[in-house]
Amino acid sequence: MDIFSLFFLAAALAMDAFSVAVTDGMLVNDIRVTDALKTGFFFGAFQFIMPCIGNFISGFAAGYIESADHWIAFALLAFLGIRMIKESRSVREIPSSPLKTSTLLLMAVATSIDALAAGVTLAAVDSPILMSSAVIGITAFLFSFCGIFLGRRFGGFLGSGAETAGGIILILIGLKTLAEHLFCI
Repeated sequence: MDIFSLFFLAAALAMDAFSVAVTDGMLVNDIRVTDALKTGFFFGAFQFIMPCIGNFISGFAAGYIESADHWIAFALLAFLGIRMIKESRSVREIPSSPLKTSTLLLMAVATSIDALAAGVTLAAVDSPILMSSAVIGITAFLFSFCGIFLGRRFGGFLGSGAETAGGIILILIGLKTLAEHLFCI
């Protein structure tokens, strides 16, 4: 995967975490920098770890998926993109204390499931996993860190729109991957 696509993938995967961080920022009256750092750390760490796990899991099946890797990448990214768009349209129950460590842990795991599947995709397109995971994790950290403050400042303007944009970006990256393999672009 080229670096341009990797940055778009990282941004798309970070949209879930960003949406949650914006929501958290809307709910907490007194946001401190330490709250934003803690939120960014949780989301960034899981967005880094999950692609590594997905990549590791795919290593067992590499021989089986080599001939269809572009279709697998497209299917996974399209599935994730569609799911993100659907989730952006649904009403979610928000925990009463969104910055508690236990709550942040659960939210970080929930928002990084897409990154697990992206790790499988990254293996299918033979992308270096540590660099890719680092870009994804750092992007999630930055988006979440900023999302807390944006949520506090601007309220509900960004939440579901960010997740919809992330879903669209995932679908477009999947289409690009498929087109590159089918048409040898």
